Amino acid sequence: VLPFIYRAIGSKHLPASNISFVHLDSHPDLLIPVNMPADTVFDKEALFSELSIENWIMPAVYAGHISQVIWLHPPWAQQISEGKHDFLIGKDISTTTIRVTGTDHYFLSDGLYVPADQLENEKPLSLHVILINPTEALNSQEENGKIASPKRVKLSTDDTASTASASSSVVPGDLDHSSSSVKNKGIQNTSMQNGTETLSEGSASCPLRNSECPIREVVKDIGQALQKGDAYVLDIDLDFFSVKNPFKEMYTQTEYELLQELYSFKKPHTNATEEGLLDCVENRIHQLEDLEAAFADLCDSDDEEALQKWASYPRMKPLVQLVHSLKTRMESPDYEMVHQAGLTCDYIELPHHVSTEEEIEGLIRSVKVLLKNMPKPTLVTVARSSLDDYCPSEQVDVIQEKVLDLLHSVYGTLDVRLDYSSSSSS
Repeated sequence: VLPFIYRAIGSKHLPASNISFVHLDSHPDLLIPVNMPADTVFDKEALFSELSIENWIMPAVYAGHISQVIWLHPPWAQQISEGKHDFLIGKDISTTTIRVTGTDHYFLSDGLYVPADQLENEKPLSLHVILINPTEALNSQEENGKIASPKRVKLSTDDTASTASASSSVVPGDLDHSSSSVKNKGIQNTSMQNGTETLSEGSASCPLRNSECPIREVVKDIGQALQKGDAYVLDIDLDFFSVKNPFKEMYTQTEYELLQELYSFKKPHTNATEEGLLDCVENRIHQLEDLEAAFADLCDSDDEEALQKWASYPRMKPLVQLVHSLKTRMESPDYEMVHQAGLTCDYIELPHHVSTEEEIEGLIRSVKVLLKNMPKPTLVTVARSSLDDYCPSEQVDVIQEKVLDLLHSVYGTLDVRLDYSSSSSS
């Protein structure tokens, strides 16, 4: 997705700074390449070669292009705590890598936190984390401009979350660099306030408390946030509507539980001091470095001697059982992939929720209400996330069609450009 945003900046369709980024996804994608020198962001091609599906947004924040991120997430994705997070992103003066002052477990568990006085060339970031619930259909009532009530999604024990994503196709939308308002199409009555569309008082009455009727509140919150930016990009990952944890199909339940034991993140105390946070991060970095070294060793030799050497390390005992299990199922386990899977098993699992058709439709309705009552984006990007199995392959084409139909219905004629990373159209 990022190359399309950079291309729009280069062609002056997007400004070079103060961009708001509205991100609909089951994953935040807000990690940072751990060892990448901060100055890499100023070499576009070098930057693109360093980025992965889970860490492509924050380098654009450090580069000064994006000033606020609004992560809109479905109920089964709960990697970052709800609400507004204001923190700094900058260059760590001791390592020259990119780090943040954000103290959410999402950042701590990846060892990304440093105190503000350890940063230079820092940029402020406002991160808004907002839940989007599916909306029930109201049939004829919906056409008369009423908001349906949000449907509570029943989460199974597998519906948990963590920190990865994917993108395989991008659909840039209307590249008109203006903040022209979205026309009223009948679902909502709208009124203009300070250049941003908001729900008019009489558009719909919500019999529930605000916390149980979030669409009205979400429109208001996003509208206020977008006023602070000079333009905004709407980024839709199709796994927002239905998502799989691909690692759950690669490993047995026992193997997955052993990975969770090995990679579990020891959270800091609720009111931890700066010293406590630094201790937490330092311990976490050592833990991850040991695990990376162990699996790198196993790539060279996974005999009993190598195994027992690593098993003697603190917290490494489950490694023996894990490797034995893997070797009974496969001749030559991919230990690099095992480590990547482990990195997603820190404080919360990757989200796994294959949605029903009704749930997908409910989320489409919610997004439609949102977009009709938000200013018009300068650029729309859509990622399929199907090649790496985050968006279920049996659903991705249907979801894509629904999303494109939704965008057409809200914004009218679009300049749609498909960019697939393989001939399979995935």
